[in-house]
Amino acid sequence: MRRSKTTKKSSKGFLNKVSANPIFIGIATGLYPLVFYYSRNFGMINSLEQLGYFLLFFLLIPIVFFSTLKWFSSLSFTGKWGKYIIPFFNIFLFFFFIKIILYTDIQRKIILGIFIISVLIAYFLYKYFKKWLAIQLLLAVIGFIGLVPIVIKYLNYSSKWMQQPDSIESVIFQKKPNIYYIQPDGYVNFSQLESGFYNVDDSGFKTFLEENDFKNYPNFRSNYISTLTSNSATFMMKHHYYNRKTDYKEMINARKNIISENPVLTIFKNNGYKTHFITEHPYLLVNRPKVGYDFTNFKYSEIPYITTGFNVVKDVYPDLEKAIASKSDVGNFFFIEIFEPSHISSTKAASKGKEKERELWLKKREIANGKIRKMVSLIVENDPNALIMIMADHGGFVGLDYTHELYKKTTDRNIVYSAFSVMFSIRWPNNEVPSIDSNLKSCINVFRVLFSYLGNDKEYLKHLQEDKSYLILKEDAVEGVYEYIDEKGDVDCKKI
Repeated sequence: MRRSKTTKKSSKGFLNKVSANPIFIGIATGLYPLVFYYSRNFGMINSLEQLGYFLLFFLLIPIVFFSTLKWFSSLSFTGKWGKYIIPFFNIFLFFFFIKIILYTDIQRKIILGIFIISVLIAYFLYKYFKKWLAIQLLLAVIGFIGLVPIVIKYLNYSSKWMQQPDSIESVIFQKKPNIYYIQPDGYVNFSQLESGFYNVDDSGFKTFLEENDFKNYPNFRSNYISTLTSNSATFMMKHHYYNRKTDYKEMINARKNIISENPVLTIFKNNGYKTHFITEHPYLLVNRPKVGYDFTNFKYSEIPYITTGFNVVKDVYPDLEKAIASKSDVGNFFFIEIFEPSHISSTKAASKGKEKERELWLKKREIANGKIRKMVSLIVENDPNALIMIMADHGGFVGLDYTHELYKKTTDRNIVYSAFSVMFSIRWPNNEVPSIDSNLKSCINVFRVLFSYLGNDKEYLKHLQEDKSYLILKEDAVEGVYEYIDEKGDVDCKKI
């Protein structure tokens, strides 16, 4: 009995001691927000540079702050209010950190609400401050339980799927036109645009492309349904099958695969090309991957550490003008990314309903058309012998209320193609269309066909990837990765 009382007394004494320690308070304040942010956004914040910044922001600064505050609150002039200072700031900073990782904008009303709540909690629940600290640490422990599997998956990531089945990375170009790849986010093909849920006349834009010697490829589609998953496969020229995982939030190393190193960049560089990445938003740069391009229009000093990339914007046109003016005489590859027309809202809560979402998408399509017209005219005027490729990354999802609705099984062709159909048009140099363009059916084989054309070597066509499209299903089907469209273009919905 005595031992029990002694143990209880000593544990209470320990709790009193650590709860008065500014280091302990600082860690309790920021640890859960840090762990929560990593568990929700690991793919966007997995660089060592970001880890250092977040440790400083969420842990070191609060520790220094509360150490200073501890001294300040002990001063005589703080009077009876001194005891409330540390609890108030602990509560305020805790909720403020969570607000920052959920909403990167200022959100003054939310900050005001956090301030008022913190004042009330600090004043009325001051006596329970130790328990509040214990709850903060308990939340951090629970967060770590969810984060550990994500980190393990990242550390055990296999890059075997990236290996090429032949020597295509050693291809030697026989033709060296400058190549411009314009990627409008979420732009469906004309064949889908003029039917199904879109049902809109786009003859004006189609005529513009035809007048500028573009060949359109009807029924062309993507192999995956997000910017990261689609571009990873396209630039690697290989299927990744979502790494055979059903977590569709972020694909591991996707940005590194697109921005840092991939066979497409390797081949262009091996042939003396200068490579350019020009984008409206630094979405592909937010986790600060090593940049494999010779030129980018964003510097990391311009990109916040806590961001999705969409709250930073640049007009690609003047950056493209500058890049064209400074292009290499040997050969140039330009990857130009714009974010219209994009897709409908991602979640049910954000959706305005399928009809309103369709209207918004069509308005953004007009914006995309204007940007593409302007860029194409610039390129044709300054680089008339260039190869210009306009290829979207995925469809617009029009016809659904929200994009995540597609993770529920359906065999409706119009719905499936609304997500996978993509615009694809090429302006071949001198309007000389190669016969091998008959192999252009989906994004994954575009660069392999292009390199076969530039290298004048059909051997590389022996290893084309299957023109199949894949999707993760979570509802009305056994959860898993499914082959959703076969090589013939039929919806087959077959688990792999």
